[in-house]
Amino acid sequence: SPQVQACLPAKGWTIPEAEIARRLDLRDGGPSGKVLVCSVDPPGCVDIDDALHAYELAPGKYEVGVHIADVGHFIKGGTAIDAEAAARGTTVYLVNKRIDMVPKRLGEDLCSLHEKVDRLAFSCIWEVDAEANILSSRYEKTVIRSAGALSYDEAQARLDDTRLDDPLTASLRILNTLAKQLKARRMAAGALVLGSPEVRFVLDSETSDPTDVGIYKHKDANSMVEEFMLLANCSVAAATTAAFPKCAMLRRHPPPLPGAFESLKRSLGQHGFELDDASSLALGRSLDACAKPDDPYFNQLTRILATRAMQQARYFSSGAAPPSEYVHYGLACPIYTHFTSPIRRYSDQMVHRLLAAIIGWEPLSSDVLDARAMTDLTDNLNHRHTMAQYAGRASVGLHTLIFFRGKEVVEDAHVIKVRDNGVVVLVPRYGIEGVIFVCGAGERNPFAFDEAAETLRAPGCSLSTFDKVRVRIHVNTEKAHKPKLELSIVEPQLPARAG
Repeated sequence: SPQVQACLPAKGWTIPEAEIARRLDLRDGGPSGKVLVCSVDPPGCVDIDDALHAYELAPGKYEVGVHIADVGHFIKGGTAIDAEAAARGTTVYLVNKRIDMVPKRLGEDLCSLHEKVDRLAFSCIWEVDAEANILSSRYEKTVIRSAGALSYDEAQARLDDTRLDDPLTASLRILNTLAKQLKARRMAAGALVLGSPEVRFVLDSETSDPTDVGIYKHKDANSMVEEFMLLANCSVAAATTAAFPKCAMLRRHPPPLPGAFESLKRSLGQHGFELDDASSLALGRSLDACAKPDDPYFNQLTRILATRAMQQARYFSSGAAPPSEYVHYGLACPIYTHFTSPIRRYSDQMVHRLLAAIIGWEPLSSDVLDARAMTDLTDNLNHRHTMAQYAGRASVGLHTLIFFRGKEVVEDAHVIKVRDNGVVVLVPRYGIEGVIFVCGAGERNPFAFDEAAETLRAPGCSLSTFDKVRVRIHVNTEKAHKPKLELSIVEPQLPARAG
């Protein structure tokens, strides 16, 4: 809207010298001369929220910095641009486009932490020991100049190439070593490695039609960034809640509801595995144990099904729940928030405002301290986050349909749910999920449904959760206005359907 556009800086805006003078200047190595900031993101990322640095202070001691785009410098409470961002709540990521929460001029330019340009940031800076224990923390408004905007593959190549010893690679290796310590400690505390099929498309540069599709593969570089983002989020959550116990913006993941894993326990029991859900630590250990040497996907599938049995994480105001309910079950941390992605999440902007008030940068507006207003805000953020997930999945579904148009493919799949008249299968190669019916409406079902064992049985054939099958994938175009992706089991051979 014109009102939102009027909130943006004038064309040709650069950081004023007076603003730089207020901040910790980390350009050209910062006060120590050793700070070398870089970002690590998916390839082609243009809305770069976060960057990192690390260097050795003394033997066994390191400085680590997480630098987050200072969106709050450009978006102030009570303005038209703030109201619009709050209403949108989140950026929506579709296969072939983004629906931005903030104007592109901010998200892709003035706020985005591009390499070799000066940018404003809000930084968490820690001193840590060799085991990644935090010795001291501080939060600073900074000005940075990223030395490199790397993709995950580029960062991984630097980590793997033993011939490289330049300062940027050295910084990445310190970060990676410390990240492994952080992850090991989280796992020991009961953090879970959960699963979901993340689909990645290769799009034609001219038509934007998908030319390939597969599952996204994570590397050490992904985990390195993730660990420090989690550390920043946990640190800021504790700091903001200590200062504002009634109105801190937090995110919790409630423990699973009683009986949530019963179906999964029965299915795993048929394969000789037990699932202990007495605590997140017990659950994590039993998930680790659910592995078959002859079926490498079995463990990943178990994690996907365990994830689906859990409750969703949600935003809330600290004053709306007792501290005992702040816990994030999946991360096994007592308190958590979102601080690290203010370009794409409004929750993070609110957290930035709280942290800015703590360090004396600027006072809070009255609405941030209003418990009712904060509850209304978190309700909207939760709704918008869910809707963004639905939109993303629908976009994946559409592009999957386009990819298989005119094709017929036979691929391995796994049964993930059994019904009385069919099964739900997941195709790992493409991240496709679909229902396959064993009989039509009004037809005699050739299978008997064993509800206790969640198994379909017929002479010479049975279908249970985790079973591996071969499926045919094609697009049914009988209804020209409503093409549909269809899956059918080709192995094992199913009994003939009869009317």
